[in-house]
Amino acid sequence: MIVLQTKTRMKINSTQVFYFTLSAYIDTGSVKYFSFLIVLCLYVLIVGSNVLLIVVICVNRSLHEPMYMFLCSLFVNELYGSTSLFPFLLVQILSDVHIISAPLCFLQIFSVYTYGSVEFTNLAVMSYDRYVAICHPLQYNSVMTSRKMVFLVSITWLPPVLTVGGTIVLSSSLQLCGNLINKIYCDNHSIIKLACNEPRVNNIYELFMTFLTVCVPGSVILYTYMRILKVCFSGSKQTRQKAVSTCTPHLASVINFSFGVSFEILQSRFNMNNVPSMLRIFLSLYFLTCQPVFNPLLYGLNMSKIRSLCKKLFQNFLS
Repeated sequence: MIVLQTKTRMKINSTQVFYFTLSAYIDTGSVKYFSFLIVLCLYVLIVGSNVLLIVVICVNRSLHEPMYMFLCSLFVNELYGSTSLFPFLLVQILSDVHIISAPLCFLQIFSVYTYGSVEFTNLAVMSYDRYVAICHPLQYNSVMTSRKMVFLVSITWLPPVLTVGGTIVLSSSLQLCGNLINKIYCDNHSIIKLACNEPRVNNIYELFMTFLTVCVPGSVILYTYMRILKVCFSGSKQTRQKAVSTCTPHLASVINFSFGVSFEILQSRFNMNNVPSMLRIFLSLYFLTCQPVFNPLLYGLNMSKIRSLCKKLFQNFLS
């Protein structure tokens, strides 16, 4: 790998960095074409599966229910998150010089962080929807109205966009004393570690953003599942079966994404130099691929309505 030392322009009490070097890429020689093909196939699978389910939900009025609309929001976010990484990753695999301009780096940070925040918030909204359906089935239609559904989808997207936007404003104004990022894509904590002075405001804001985008949705998910479990233990066999069939995919998705977030935090906060390079790359990719690959298969195969409509759509396409 050729490491390009970028030029910096010095001013009074400031350092302007025009490019960042991504040092986690491995020089694979001729194997890079095979790696490119694997990543391209993975991206095509992600785009195809998520777009298919979005189309199925949007064109069928029978699926215009809160549960499926929240799923549609989830699939849109996964399409958005994977698209923020994979085209860039494909270019970098074929490139011999792994650099990224500063504006594109901050745009990538914004995309990756909003993807993670929206994903966790969306999972919290879905857990609330399942809580109402299982714990208050008779009041479900009166509680989960169209207006309530629009409101919940709005808070899934707007607060993460605003909070991550604040992160980008703070990080882009830092005085940097380096341009080397030990990852395969840009990461906000890596930018903070390049700061010339102690970025106290950035660290405090990161804690606030973590609380708002991880702790709050996590608390909602924990509370709703505690209430669901209480109803299951005290309810009938039919109630337990309904809870298992509707909550299993969601719970599996929450656990899967939690692993991805944990890997990302380990990568960002701790020294991973002793970890093999291939494992570090895998951990970086898992955060942005675990959900876009896992969820369409999980929900598409588990939910009978989606299965039958996908089958019907294919039959109409082939006929």
